[in-house]
Amino acid sequence: MGKTKTSIFAAKLSELPENLGKTVMIGEVNIALFRLSNGKVYALRNRCPHRGGVLAEGMISGEYVFCPMHNWKISIPDGVVQAPDEGCVETFPVEIKNDNVYITVDDITNE
Repeated sequence: MGKTKTSIFAAKLSELPENLGKTVMIGEVNIALFRLSNGKVYALRNRCPHRGGVLAEGMISGEYVFCPMHNWKISIPDGVVQAPDEGCVETFPVEIKNDNVYITVDDITNE
């Protein structure tokens, strides 16, 4: 078969603070969930590609999070590390239904 996608409840939208990260575990995947001041919600793997800094603990400015370890600037919508640093953080689709936030992740099924 292969990989399929699964949407999993992650949090209540009303309980997500603006401009602060929230750590969410979905299976064995550690995800940083962000609710920006513009109302948009994004999910990224909760690990900086540089040295593994916990992104949910980073400072948010606009649509960027700054890694708390070495201040790498990462775009929250697409996970791209900003120059002069390089790299990318995995992002996950987010869906909001009523007050519920769902994150879509790969569900590995039997081959």
